[in-house]
Amino acid sequence: MSEENKDYQPIPGEEGQVPRKEVSAGLMEYSPENLMPFGPVHPALHEPEYFKLILEGEKIVDAIPRIGFVHRGIERAAQDRTWVKNIYLFERICGICSFAHSLSYVQAVEGILQFEVPRRARYIRVIVAELERIHSHMLWLGLVGYWTGFDTLFMWIWKDREHVLDLVEAITGNRVHKSYSTLTGVRKDLPDNIEPRIKKEMDYLQRRIKYYKELVTSEETLVSRTKGVGKIDSDIARKFSPVGPLLRSTGIARDVRVEDPYAAYDEIIPEVKSSTDGDIASLLVIRAEEALESCRLVLEALEKIPSGPVKLTAPRSVPKGENAFHVEAPRGELFYYVRSPGGTIPERVKIRTPTMANVLTVISMLKGYTLADVPIVLTGMDPCFGCMDRIAVLQVDKQKEWSIRGRELRDFGIRYYNGMQTRGRTS
Repeated sequence: MSEENKDYQPIPGEEGQVPRKEVSAGLMEYSPENLMPFGPVHPALHEPEYFKLILEGEKIVDAIPRIGFVHRGIERAAQDRTWVKNIYLFERICGICSFAHSLSYVQAVEGILQFEVPRRARYIRVIVAELERIHSHMLWLGLVGYWTGFDTLFMWIWKDREHVLDLVEAITGNRVHKSYSTLTGVRKDLPDNIEPRIKKEMDYLQRRIKYYKELVTSEETLVSRTKGVGKIDSDIARKFSPVGPLLRSTGIARDVRVEDPYAAYDEIIPEVKSSTDGDIASLLVIRAEEALESCRLVLEALEKIPSGPVKLTAPRSVPKGENAFHVEAPRGELFYYVRSPGGTIPERVKIRTPTMANVLTVISMLKGYTLADVPIVLTGMDPCFGCMDRIAVLQVDKQKEWSIRGRELRDFGIRYYNGMQTRGRTS
């Protein structure tokens, strides 16, 4: 039996067919000749992930995701690092929304410390978070242009996105991993005389994003590839609980910044953008509108920012306790759970990323569409598989579950493949 089919068991079916069961994905019955593997290495996937697509001709009737290809053991690694070192570790979960990860983590720890973050630091956190949202949404808009064959749109948007990254670098010192959030505030104050530059860049970006919003709703090729594609409704959203723009595209206008304000969002209130169309075309409009709203929030924060310190002196040791915190990352709601045994390192950190919440919804987005639509539909959920992937060892007969270190996983892989080679020589 081939490697592809070794997980399947034959079951009775129609004459001339051998239907099989997908044991690890809900005992789904289908004929193996209807299976089209998509990934884990594919030009449409910038990170490795595997989707088993069940087809009838070119039409997708179901899909089975197989996650775990880029698991990095970050949650376990956090248990061997200090509270401050973990800030920089969690930023590495995702380069696009690294500030959202560090912000959610430090605010979870601040909840255990019961420290009040200086008001100026809370405003600065809003400014950097919204700059990150602009750059993330512009990156996504460009990728949609790329996968629909509109390469000019891709190059234009990514060129304008450089203005955001240059601002982020001027404020934090880094373009991608900002290393800017810290316990009880931000690492340093805004640079001197940065305000005029921020206002100039926001004015430029507002004009450009308005142009792109008009373009994505009028360019015939783009509209034909996105209108009505990947369509879901509010019932599917309530069933699978997606987050972020994907949820808001179904008419459910939920945003953590509004429903559970953090940083300075209780004083600088975003306007939640939503649609009821539920397709890729509506996601284009929502993300363009959210990027425009982020420009407005940056300017409002800059106008209202108070004077004062940007951080306090935090203790090296965190008292015993636990706390959970969530933020509205560019992709959606991001959770961090932190438990402290009382000391200099955490006992447990658990992360729920937006892609983990959205991956089940994308199965419904794929159903009924064609194989050619897969890249654009997967792009629609704005996936970050490196953020999402987790691994745990489960011993069913003993009802035992535990985590595994990276070195142990590597050693297991070596033993496993050595064993396969030995069996191959003796068979």
